[in-house]
Amino acid sequence: MDNFEEYKKQGEPEKAKKAENWGAAIGLQLVDGLTPSKYLIEVAKDNIEGKISTDEAVKQIRHYYKQNPAQTVEQEKEQEADEVSSRINKLLATHTFSFSPTELLSIHKVLFTGILDNEIAGKIRTYDITKEEPILNGDTVIYGRSDSLRETLDYDFAQEKKFIYKGLSIKEKVEHLAKFVSGIW
Repeated sequence: MDNFEEYKKQGEPEKAKKAENWGAAIGLQLVDGLTPSKYLIEVAKDNIEGKISTDEAVKQIRHYYKQNPAQTVEQEKEQEADEVSSRINKLLATHTFSFSPTELLSIHKVLFTGILDNEIAGKIRTYDITKEEPILNGDTVIYGRSDSLRETLDYDFAQEKKFIYKGLSIKEKVEHLAKFVSGIW
């Protein structure tokens, strides 16, 4: 998303970091086929410029959709893009992180509470699924069995914690990280 390029070029580290965070948050939604509203872009710019805090940005988005509930499927997708983008931005602005399955579930809960069924947000699913993924041009993905997800996550994270990146090229690091992420996905 190039809505924030001007902030990256200005040379103010705080604005550049905020612009980078918003760009990542919106980009992750675009990967899932969700496009943010013009309203979100304006809220993001206000946050980047220091007119409002990150918390206030999340509140403004939430308030906007309470006052303007989605009426169509497209508006629901835009609302999801806006709300999740504002939450991702908030997480990226927080300088705390624990590399663990528990943290992954916590992040899922923060991002999707009130968007997904609250019985799903932040929880390991209890049933098997398959679904078409926009990022794969609609190809179907078969996910891991529900009865082994926790053990699989624990194993994948333990293996990744042991992995040594030292001495690898950037390409090799990215390939390894992509393999890890696809494994936990």
